Amino acid sequence: MSDFRPRQFDLIAFDWDGTLFDSTAIITRCIQLATVDVGGAMPSREAASYVIGMALMPALAHAAPDVPPEKYPELGVRYQHHYLKHQNDISLFEGVLPLLADLKARHHWVTVATGKSRRGLDETLQAVELRHVFDGSRTADETAGKPHPRMLHELMREFGVEPERTLMIGDTTHDLQMALNAGCASVGVSYGAHEPTAFAALQPRHVAHSVADLHDWLLQHA
Repeated sequence: MSDFRPRQFDLIAFDWDGTLFDSTAIITRCIQLATVDVGGAMPSREAASYVIGMALMPALAHAAPDVPPEKYPELGVRYQHHYLKHQNDISLFEGVLPLLADLKARHHWVTVATGKSRRGLDETLQAVELRHVFDGSRTADETAGKPHPRMLHELMREFGVEPERTLMIGDTTHDLQMALNAGCASVGVSYGAHEPTAFAALQPRHVAHSVADLHDWLLQHA
């Protein structure tokens, strides 16, 4: 089996929304609508998209600073209401399935580390028939929200992989900071929630500007 191990990384962890799943615009809009529903001022697109990848309640609190803490549960309910109305509008980025298939063929462990809830991730995986692709996953509600490294620590422990053999891929500074906090390498993608100008300080190995770019880099360097 050792002859078939990848060149540099045994474990590859993907963020979900904005990295594999084309959901950034809808999530941003749902945060904006939920904030207005509970009486807050509509956050800007930049403010709403910045919090994507964080655990839900801290994300909503950051995006809607004028909403009092006692309204956070209602804010979460309204976000879920709007998201459920649109979740079937969301799809994988073009090229994701071939990318994942090639990584599996090279015997990487392919996993997910996401700010979504366990229920939300499981429902999404069923909807896009991806459950069989991933070897493992961790969500914010069962571990800790990004950039806390607990998701990656648990995945590394599950597969017996050292930090230097682990790669985190994500579209936000939260993902790249989580990788740094866990002692792992990272790759950023520029087509998701955060502007890639903020990535350099977090030392990603590469910033991919498309799924095809990511695919090529992983085949050459992972």
